[in-house]
Amino acid sequence: MSVTIGAHRIGGGAPAFVIAEIGLNHNGSVEIAKQLIDVAADAGADAVKFQKRTPEIATPEHMRDTPRDTPWGSMTYLEYRHRVEFGRDEYIEVGDHATMRGLEWFASPWDVPSVDFLEDLGAVAHKVASASVTDIPLLEALRDTGKPVILSTGMSTMDEIDRAVDALGTNNLVLLHATSTYPMEPEEANMRMIPVLRDRFAGVPVGYSGHERGLQISLAAVAMGAVAVERHITLDRTMWGSDHAASLEPGGLATLVRDIRIIEAARGDGVKRVFPGEEAPKAKLRRVMA
Repeated sequence: MSVTIGAHRIGGGAPAFVIAEIGLNHNGSVEIAKQLIDVAADAGADAVKFQKRTPEIATPEHMRDTPRDTPWGSMTYLEYRHRVEFGRDEYIEVGDHATMRGLEWFASPWDVPSVDFLEDLGAVAHKVASASVTDIPLLEALRDTGKPVILSTGMSTMDEIDRAVDALGTNNLVLLHATSTYPMEPEEANMRMIPVLRDRFAGVPVGYSGHERGLQISLAAVAMGAVAVERHITLDRTMWGSDHAASLEPGGLATLVRDIRIIEAARGDGVKRVFPGEEAPKAKLRRVMA
């Protein structure tokens, strides 16, 4: 089974859908967001993804008054959330820029009003962040849009994933295996979950959302059959912000997309054959013919 997002088919033998996660790595700047969109397009990614919150709803109550040192001075965590949140005008500007660069764009809504916000802007799909797997009212609101939903499964038990899939339904659903450690160490990758999820939710395309340093684990996911790969991107891993250290810089994203396509070409179809390039070595080296 495959799912269609914009002009792209996910699963069913289609090339891996590469999502460049901008998230909050724009640090509240439309110009940085547009630069990151350009990075994604130049690298050959298929989509960019943002995050959308209504800060008063999405910020946990125990975190709201926590002090946060930021480039704009010391402020509460809730004030920081407001500072980096894009509104309607900013989303129109970055969404139009993504479209002009040939990319799909969508976001992870963290609350029901944010679902309505993104629907009003015509997002082609919705992404469920791992932190929202247990938010059943949010999942039901996403299901009711009728749009494709991509569900990350980090920081979740299998029972929680089961309940989330029950709430969303399996039609128009893509699952992403994930481990929500930033950055993630290889020992926590647990990549064998990709076939486990594929077997448990038959017919649902399964991909990978990575927070590791480097490219090896994401490439291994594609070799294991992941139908989508999501990675955070940044202009510079040393920039201020919680996600930059686990993100790919422009050269890293370009290399990732290039190597994903090489792996896909190399996987083949599993039918044993003698390739044209083998004929000359065969004639030269094989002493006993069948």
